[in-house]
Amino acid sequence: MGYFTVAQADEVGFSRPLLQYHLKSGRLERSGRGVLRLTRFPPGDHEDLMPLWLWAEGEGVFSHETALSLHELSDALPATRHMTVPSSWGSRRLRVPKGLVLHYQDLDDDGVEWKGSITITKPLLTVVDCAVDAVEPDLVKQAIDQGVRRGAFTRADVRRAVKERRT
Repeated sequence: MGYFTVAQADEVGFSRPLLQYHLKSGRLERSGRGVLRLTRFPPGDHEDLMPLWLWAEGEGVFSHETALSLHELSDALPATRHMTVPSSWGSRRLRVPKGLVLHYQDLDDDGVEWKGSITITKPLLTVVDCAVDAVEPDLVKQAIDQGVRRGAFTRADVRRAVKERRT
């Protein structure tokens, strides 16, 4: 997708003046705070999510309604993007990008998967997040029905996981 952070450019030896030169020449464009994109690089899937994922230093995981949409588990078309970041981020002073809602939770690898070049919560965790965090009940029901139909989880899995989360 051609995205990278200014910190990544620093790591490989690109100076700030060189980045400025390429920004002025049109070879690079700003895609968010500290995130740049190669303009001649072909766009990829989930192009709009990559700058947010890079902003979160690769530690953020798209979740809730955003993950519902990416898994195509419901008709969710979220106006904002949802991302879960480690609990320790709750004490950080962050400039959260516009249109991004953060959730703070420590996720283990069992609940996360790659979708192209970004990470998202797996279907079961996605549905549980939505059920517990009061996402519109019709979307949650639709997501559960779709997930069960696809064999991603069972209704008993959802009930057990929601109960565990709430205790």
